[in-house]
Amino acid sequence: MHRVSVLFSLVAVATLVVVVTPVTGYRPWLKPNSSDLMYGGSKKYEGSSEFVKMRYHMGPVLTANITIHPIWYGRWQRSQKKIIREFINSISAVDSKHPSVAGWWKTVQLYTDQTGANISRTVLLGEEKNDRFYSHGKSLTRLSIQSVIKSAVTARTKPLPINPKSGLYLLLTSDDVYVQDFCGQVCGFHYFTFPSIVGYTLPYAWVGNSAKLCPGICAYPFAVPAFIPGLKPLKSPNGDVGVDGMISVIGHEVAELATNPLVNAWYAGQDPVAPVEIADLCEGIYGTGGGGSYTGQLLNDRDGATYNMNGIRRKYLVQWVWNHIVSYCTGPNALDQ
Repeated sequence: MHRVSVLFSLVAVATLVVVVTPVTGYRPWLKPNSSDLMYGGSKKYEGSSEFVKMRYHMGPVLTANITIHPIWYGRWQRSQKKIIREFINSISAVDSKHPSVAGWWKTVQLYTDQTGANISRTVLLGEEKNDRFYSHGKSLTRLSIQSVIKSAVTARTKPLPINPKSGLYLLLTSDDVYVQDFCGQVCGFHYFTFPSIVGYTLPYAWVGNSAKLCPGICAYPFAVPAFIPGLKPLKSPNGDVGVDGMISVIGHEVAELATNPLVNAWYAGQDPVAPVEIADLCEGIYGTGGGGSYTGQLLNDRDGATYNMNGIRRKYLVQWVWNHIVSYCTGPNALDQ
């Protein structure tokens, strides 16, 4: 979604006012889901509303095999990269245990282009680029993010391939990098690069590791805000609060990039500058009954870690997405499936 600015005050849990401004972003925050705020009640299912009109605006969606190209900006541990790589590889996995990440992606696949072609079921991990030496500094603006992508696709050695029609460029910043609006307003966002900066129009997303900067905001529910006393964090499934928190934000942005890569395809609302996209409508909903400050019914493994989806070898917590056919948020761990 285009940037969600949240002004909050504490009343019992958290009372929140959402102000939408024209930039793309996402926060996995303690707040009522977007359909409550924008469209009113009528909740037969989690996040559902007969007033939500997810419309197609004739722009392209990603119907060809999708290739995600990670750009690792800053210092990353091998174990951290492995968690994220395995999540991306799990999106198309056919043999994961139910409920699976691949089952979550089936909702995204329901969206089509003007020819009726569905979004691709195949999501591949593409070539990667490392920027260990912070070539653009440790404080990035939205425009300098595009410069980082330019550096990755124009590098003298092993540049990332240019793939405007089915490539997604995923910029991941380490926990010592600050990005404009990070923590205060966004945990991740997506858009497309400007030819005047990068030379091409490429769909991209940025997601930051919030472990040192704001885990209570961007790694919720594996960390909780200090201003909510008594609320205990849940145990993360892969033992890395920052990266486990990133997974759901990555899922959120990839789902929206697939359905709205140039911000002219699938979205709700009247304003194309600030569209409400398929993941925005389900923010904070991870299971049956989710909404407000409640995540919904989740699962726990033998070690007490919390998750809602299985990957190839790991477990993850990923927010649900909007199903435009039935007009409610859906996920593979729903109790009515």
